[in-house]
Amino acid sequence: MTYFGSSAARSADAAAGPGRVLLASPRGYCAGSDRAVVTVEKALDRYGPPVYVRQRIVHNTHVVRALERRGAVFVEAADEVPEDAVVVFSAYGAAPEVHTEAARRRLTTVDATCPLVTKVHMEARRFVREGYDILLIGHEGHEEVIGTMGEAPDRIHLVGGPDDVPYLQVADEGRVVWLSQTTLSVDETAVTVHALKARFPALLGPPGDDICYATRNRQAAVRRLAGACDLVLVIGSRNSSAAARLAEVAVLAGVPTAHLVDCAEEIDPAWLRGMSTVGLTSGASVPEILVAEALDRLAAHGFDDVEVVRATDERQPFTPPRGGTRP
Repeated sequence: MTYFGSSAARSADAAAGPGRVLLASPRGYCAGSDRAVVTVEKALDRYGPPVYVRQRIVHNTHVVRALERRGAVFVEAADEVPEDAVVVFSAYGAAPEVHTEAARRRLTTVDATCPLVTKVHMEARRFVREGYDILLIGHEGHEEVIGTMGEAPDRIHLVGGPDDVPYLQVADEGRVVWLSQTTLSVDETAVTVHALKARFPALLGPPGDDICYATRNRQAAVRRLAGACDLVLVIGSRNSSAAARLAEVAVLAGVPTAHLVDCAEEIDPAWLRGMSTVGLTSGASVPEILVAEALDRLAAHGFDDVEVVRATDERQPFTPPRGGTRP
Protein backbone atom coordinates (compact mmCIF):
# COMPACT_ATOMS: atom_id res chain seq x y z
CA MET A 1 0.00 0.00 0.00
CA THR A 2 1.30 3.46 -0.88
CA TYR A 3 1.03 6.01 1.89
CA PHE A 4 1.02 9.77 1.41
CA GLY A 5 0.68 12.29 4.24
CA SER A 6 1.22 15.93 5.05
CA SER A 7 4.22 17.21 7.02
CA ALA A 8 1.87 18.11 9.87
CA ALA A 9 0.61 14.52 10.02
CA ARG A 10 4.19 13.26 10.08
CA SER A 11 5.05 15.46 13.05
CA ALA A 12 2.07 14.12 14.99
CA ASP A 13 3.01 10.55 14.13
CA ALA A 14 6.61 11.14 15.20
CA ALA A 15 5.45 12.15 18.67
CA ALA A 16 3.53 8.88 18.97
CA GLY A 17 6.66 6.77 18.61
CA PRO A 18 8.15 4.19 16.20
CA GLY A 19 6.13 2.03 13.92
CA ARG A 20 6.20 2.12 10.13
CA VAL A 21 8.66 1.30 7.36
CA LEU A 22 7.90 2.38 3.80
CA LEU A 23 9.74 -0.08 1.58
CA ALA A 24 10.56 1.11 -1.94
CA SER A 25 9.77 -1.03 -4.95
CA PRO A 26 11.62 -1.55 -7.18
CA ARG A 27 14.89 -1.63 -5.25
CA GLY A 28 18.09 -3.64 -5.20
CA TYR A 29 19.57 -5.74 -7.98
CA CYS A 30 18.90 -4.56 -11.50
CA ALA A 31 19.16 -6.90 -14.47
CA GLY A 32 22.66 -5.67 -15.30
CA SER A 33 24.01 -6.26 -11.78
CA ASP A 34 22.38 -9.68 -11.55
CA ARG A 35 23.81 -10.63 -14.95
CA ALA A 36 27.31 -9.52 -13.92
CA VAL A 37 27.34 -11.46 -10.65
CA VAL A 38 25.92 -14.58 -12.32
CA THR A 39 28.63 -14.24 -14.98
CA VAL A 40 31.40 -14.46 -12.37
CA GLU A 41 29.68 -17.39 -10.65
CA LYS A 42 29.36 -19.26 -13.94
CA ALA A 43 32.99 -18.53 -14.82
CA LEU A 44 34.08 -19.99 -11.47
CA ASP A 45 31.95 -23.08 -12.12
CA ARG A 46 33.30 -23.53 -15.64
CA TYR A 47 37.00 -22.68 -15.22
CA GLY A 48 37.50 -23.17 -11.49
CA PRO A 49 39.28 -20.68 -9.24
CA PRO A 50 41.02 -18.41 -9.51
CA VAL A 51 38.98 -16.30 -11.89
CA TYR A 52 40.23 -12.74 -12.11
CA VAL A 53 37.79 -9.83 -12.23
CA ARG A 54 38.91 -6.46 -13.55
CA GLN A 55 37.56 -3.76 -11.20
CA ARG A 56 34.72 -4.45 -8.80
CA ILE A 57 32.13 -6.56 -10.66
CA VAL A 58 29.47 -4.30 -9.11
CA HIS A 59 29.84 -1.58 -6.50
CA ASN A 60 28.85 -3.56 -3.44
CA THR A 61 31.21 -4.71 -0.69
CA HIS A 62 29.02 -7.67 0.35
CA VAL A 63 28.90 -9.06 -3.21
CA VAL A 64 32.64 -8.64 -3.77
CA ARG A 65 33.53 -10.43 -0.52
CA ALA A 66 31.14 -13.29 -1.27
CA LEU A 67 32.74 -13.83 -4.69
CA GLU A 68 36.22 -13.61 -3.20
CA ARG A 69 35.30 -16.45 -0.85
CA ARG A 70 34.43 -18.54 -3.92
CA GLY A 71 37.78 -17.85 -5.58
CA ALA A 72 37.34 -14.59 -7.52
CA VAL A 73 40.40 -12.33 -7.47
CA PHE A 74 39.73 -8.64 -8.05
CA VAL A 75 42.36 -6.56 -9.82
CA GLU A 76 42.52 -2.98 -11.04
CA ALA A 77 44.10 -3.61 -14.45
CA ALA A 78 44.47 -6.39 -16.99
CA ASP A 79 48.26 -6.37 -16.63
CA GLU A 80 47.82 -7.71 -13.07
CA VAL A 81 46.31 -10.92 -14.45
CA PRO A 82 48.72 -13.81 -15.17
CA GLU A 83 49.06 -14.71 -18.83
CA ASP A 84 46.63 -17.38 -20.09
CA ALA A 85 44.32 -16.82 -17.09
CA VAL A 86 40.58 -16.05 -17.11
CA VAL A 87 39.42 -12.47 -16.56
CA VAL A 88 35.90 -11.08 -16.28
CA PHE A 89 35.23 -7.46 -17.22
CA SER A 90 32.89 -5.71 -14.78
CA ALA A 91 29.36 -4.44 -15.37
CA TYR A 92 30.70 -0.91 -15.88
CA GLY A 93 32.51 -1.63 -19.13
CA ALA A 94 36.08 -1.18 -20.29
CA ALA A 95 37.86 0.96 -22.85
CA PRO A 96 39.03 -0.63 -26.13
CA GLU A 97 42.65 -0.50 -24.96
CA VAL A 98 41.76 -2.82 -22.07
CA HIS A 99 40.44 -5.45 -24.48
CA THR A 100 43.59 -5.02 -26.58
CA GLU A 101 45.82 -5.54 -23.55
CA ALA A 102 43.87 -8.66 -22.56
CA ALA A 103 44.35 -10.12 -26.04
CA ARG A 104 48.07 -9.30 -25.95
CA ARG A 105 48.39 -11.23 -22.68
CA ARG A 106 46.42 -14.16 -24.11
CA LEU A 107 43.72 -13.91 -21.48
CA THR A 108 40.42 -15.72 -21.74
CA THR A 109 37.96 -12.84 -21.39
CA VAL A 110 34.36 -12.92 -20.23
CA ASP A 111 32.62 -9.59 -20.76
CA ALA A 112 30.00 -8.85 -18.09
CA THR A 113 29.44 -5.26 -19.24
CA CYS A 114 25.82 -4.22 -18.72
CA PRO A 115 24.09 -4.08 -22.12
CA LEU A 116 22.90 -0.55 -21.29
CA VAL A 117 26.50 0.56 -20.78
CA THR A 118 27.43 -1.14 -24.04
CA LYS A 119 24.67 0.93 -25.67
CA VAL A 120 26.39 4.15 -24.55
CA HIS A 121 29.73 2.89 -25.94
CA MET A 122 28.06 2.15 -29.27
CA GLU A 123 26.48 5.61 -29.33
CA ALA A 124 29.89 7.18 -28.66
CA ARG A 125 31.54 5.26 -31.50
CA ARG A 126 28.74 6.14 -33.89
CA PHE A 127 28.77 9.88 -33.15
CA VAL A 128 32.57 10.07 -33.37
CA ARG A 129 32.42 8.38 -36.79
CA GLU A 130 29.91 11.01 -37.86
CA GLY A 131 32.21 13.85 -36.83
CA TYR A 132 30.62 14.93 -33.55
CA ASP A 133 32.25 15.98 -30.32
CA ILE A 134 30.64 14.21 -27.37
CA LEU A 135 29.80 15.90 -24.09
CA LEU A 136 29.66 13.05 -21.58
CA ILE A 137 27.78 13.89 -18.38
CA GLY A 138 29.21 11.84 -15.55
CA HIS A 139 31.42 11.56 -12.49
CA GLU A 140 35.16 11.84 -12.96
CA GLY A 141 36.98 8.64 -12.04
CA HIS A 142 33.94 6.37 -12.25
CA GLU A 143 34.77 3.11 -14.09
CA GLU A 144 31.87 3.54 -16.49
CA VAL A 145 32.99 7.05 -17.44
CA ILE A 146 36.61 5.95 -17.90
CA GLY A 147 35.49 3.12 -20.17
CA THR A 148 33.23 5.30 -22.31
CA MET A 149 35.81 8.08 -22.68
CA GLY A 150 38.31 5.46 -23.78
CA GLU A 151 36.31 5.01 -26.99
CA ALA A 152 37.65 8.37 -28.26
CA PRO A 153 39.63 10.30 -25.62
CA ASP A 154 40.30 13.26 -27.91
CA ARG A 155 36.63 13.70 -28.89
CA ILE A 156 34.78 13.01 -25.63
CA HIS A 157 34.62 15.79 -23.03
CA LEU A 158 33.58 15.05 -19.45
CA VAL A 159 30.88 17.31 -17.98
CA GLY A 160 30.54 16.95 -14.23
CA GLY A 161 27.67 19.42 -13.96
CA PRO A 162 26.42 22.86 -15.05
CA ASP A 163 29.50 24.62 -13.65
CA ASP A 164 31.68 22.87 -16.25
CA VAL A 165 29.65 24.06 -19.22
CA PRO A 166 31.22 27.54 -19.75
CA TYR A 167 34.69 26.01 -20.06
CA LEU A 168 33.93 23.41 -22.72
CA GLN A 169 35.84 23.68 -25.98
CA VAL A 170 34.78 21.67 -29.04
CA ALA A 171 35.95 21.53 -32.65
CA ASP A 172 32.58 22.57 -34.13
CA GLU A 173 29.78 23.96 -31.99
CA GLY A 174 27.35 22.90 -34.70
CA ARG A 175 28.24 19.22 -34.27
CA VAL A 176 27.96 18.33 -30.61
CA VAL A 177 25.96 15.65 -28.81
CA TRP A 178 25.48 14.82 -25.14
CA LEU A 179 25.56 11.34 -23.63
CA SER A 180 25.53 10.34 -19.98
CA GLN A 181 26.65 7.84 -17.39
CA THR A 182 23.82 5.38 -16.76
CA THR A 183 23.56 5.84 -12.97
CA LEU A 184 23.08 9.61 -12.59
CA SER A 185 20.33 11.57 -10.89
CA VAL A 186 17.60 12.17 -13.45
CA ASP A 187 16.85 15.65 -12.08
CA GLU A 188 20.47 16.78 -11.85
CA THR A 189 21.22 15.51 -15.35
CA ALA A 190 18.26 17.50 -16.71
CA VAL A 191 19.75 20.67 -15.19
CA THR A 192 23.10 19.98 -16.85
CA VAL A 193 21.45 19.26 -20.22
CA HIS A 194 19.55 22.55 -19.96
CA ALA A 195 22.84 24.42 -19.45
CA LEU A 196 24.45 22.57 -22.38
CA LYS A 197 21.57 23.46 -24.70
CA ALA A 198 21.87 27.10 -23.75
CA ARG A 199 25.59 27.03 -24.60
CA PHE A 200 25.27 24.85 -27.74
CA PRO A 201 21.94 25.52 -29.52
CA ALA A 202 22.62 22.77 -32.10
CA LEU A 203 23.20 20.16 -29.37
CA LEU A 204 21.84 16.68 -30.06
CA GLY A 205 20.94 14.09 -27.46
CA PRO A 206 21.17 10.29 -27.34
CA PRO A 207 18.62 8.38 -29.43
CA GLY A 208 17.27 6.85 -26.19
CA ASP A 209 17.70 7.54 -22.50
CA ASP A 210 21.25 6.83 -21.33
CA ILE A 211 20.25 6.86 -17.66
CA CYS A 212 19.13 3.27 -17.29
CA TYR A 213 15.62 2.10 -16.50
CA ALA A 214 16.70 0.71 -13.11
CA THR A 215 18.19 4.01 -12.00
CA ARG A 216 15.06 5.87 -13.07
CA ASN A 217 12.71 3.39 -11.42
CA ARG A 218 14.56 3.37 -8.09
CA GLN A 219 14.67 7.15 -8.01
CA ALA A 220 10.95 7.32 -8.82
CA ALA A 221 10.14 4.95 -5.95
CA VAL A 222 12.18 7.06 -3.52
CA ARG A 223 10.39 10.22 -4.63
CA ARG A 224 7.04 8.57 -3.92
CA LEU A 225 7.89 7.62 -0.36
CA ALA A 226 10.19 10.48 0.70
CA GLY A 227 7.43 12.98 1.42
CA ALA A 228 5.81 10.61 3.91
CA CYS A 229 9.01 9.79 5.84
CA ASP A 230 10.96 11.28 8.70
CA LEU A 231 14.09 9.46 7.58
CA VAL A 232 15.21 7.46 4.53
CA LEU A 233 17.80 4.69 4.68
CA VAL A 234 19.55 3.62 1.49
CA ILE A 235 21.39 0.29 1.55
CA GLY A 236 24.44 0.52 -0.68
CA SER A 237 28.21 0.86 -0.68
CA ARG A 238 29.76 4.31 -0.68
CA ASN A 239 31.46 3.75 -4.02
CA SER A 240 28.08 3.12 -5.67
CA SER A 241 26.97 6.10 -7.74
CA ALA A 242 23.42 4.76 -8.04
CA ALA A 243 23.03 4.30 -4.28
CA ALA A 244 24.45 7.73 -3.48
CA ARG A 245 22.04 9.33 -5.93
CA LEU A 246 19.11 7.65 -4.14
CA ALA A 247 20.02 9.37 -0.89
CA GLU A 248 20.31 12.70 -2.70
CA VAL A 249 16.97 12.23 -4.46
CA ALA A 250 15.28 11.45 -1.14
CA VAL A 251 16.44 14.73 0.38
CA LEU A 252 15.47 16.71 -2.71
CA ALA A 253 12.03 15.06 -2.55
CA GLY A 254 11.45 16.35 0.96
CA VAL A 255 12.72 13.91 3.57
CA PRO A 256 14.63 15.73 6.35
CA THR A 257 17.46 13.19 6.51
CA ALA A 258 18.79 10.32 4.39
CA HIS A 259 21.63 7.94 5.27
CA LEU A 260 23.61 5.67 2.95
CA VAL A 261 24.63 2.50 4.82
CA ASP A 262 26.51 -0.55 3.61
CA CYS A 263 24.59 -3.01 5.77
CA ALA A 264 22.14 -3.32 8.66
CA GLU A 265 24.88 -3.03 11.30
CA GLU A 266 25.56 0.54 10.16
CA ILE A 267 22.03 1.70 11.03
CA ASP A 268 22.50 3.81 14.16
CA PRO A 269 19.59 3.37 16.61
CA ALA A 270 20.01 7.02 17.55
CA TRP A 271 18.75 7.97 14.10
CA LEU A 272 15.41 6.30 14.90
CA ARG A 273 14.60 8.13 18.12
CA GLY A 274 11.51 10.26 17.79
CA MET A 275 10.83 8.95 14.29
CA SER A 276 7.50 7.57 13.15
CA THR A 277 8.06 6.55 9.51
CA VAL A 278 11.31 5.33 7.99
CA GLY A 279 11.79 4.83 4.25
CA LEU A 280 14.00 1.98 3.08
CA THR A 281 15.49 1.28 -0.34
CA SER A 282 18.67 -0.15 -1.85
CA GLY A 283 20.97 0.54 -4.76
CA ALA A 284 20.94 -1.44 -7.99
CA SER A 285 23.94 -3.58 -6.98
CA VAL A 286 22.54 -4.65 -3.59
CA PRO A 287 21.29 -8.23 -2.99
CA GLU A 288 17.93 -8.55 -1.25
CA ILE A 289 19.43 -10.32 1.76
CA LEU A 290 20.89 -6.98 2.89
CA VAL A 291 17.43 -5.38 2.75
CA ALA A 292 15.98 -8.26 4.77
CA GLU A 293 18.66 -7.79 7.42
CA ALA A 294 17.90 -4.05 7.55
CA LEU A 295 14.20 -4.79 8.05
CA ASP A 296 15.09 -7.15 10.90
CA ARG A 297 17.19 -4.45 12.56
CA LEU A 298 14.43 -1.88 12.18
CA ALA A 299 11.87 -4.34 13.59
CA ALA A 300 14.10 -4.88 16.62
CA HIS A 301 13.75 -1.17 17.31
CA GLY A 302 9.98 -1.13 16.95
CA PHE A 303 9.61 -0.49 13.23
CA ASP A 304 7.74 -3.68 12.34
CA ASP A 305 4.83 -2.34 10.23
CA VAL A 306 6.11 -2.59 6.65
CA GLU A 307 4.26 -1.03 3.71
CA VAL A 308 5.46 -1.27 0.11
CA VAL A 309 5.60 1.87 -2.01
CA ARG A 310 5.58 0.69 -5.62
CA ALA A 311 6.58 2.96 -8.49
CA THR A 312 6.49 0.36 -11.25
CA ASP A 313 7.09 -3.32 -11.99
CA GLU A 314 10.35 -4.46 -13.57
CA ARG A 315 10.53 -7.37 -15.96
CA GLN A 316 13.80 -6.67 -17.75
CA PRO A 317 16.00 -9.78 -18.02
CA PHE A 318 19.53 -9.84 -19.48
CA THR A 319 21.04 -13.11 -20.69
CA PRO A 320 24.57 -13.81 -19.34
CA PRO A 321 27.35 -13.79 -21.95
CA ARG A 322 28.32 -17.10 -23.51
CA GLY A 323 31.51 -18.60 -22.14
CA GLY A 324 34.80 -16.82 -22.64
CA THR A 325 36.72 -15.43 -25.61
CA ARG A 326 40.31 -16.49 -26.09
CA PRO A 327 42.65 -14.75 -28.55
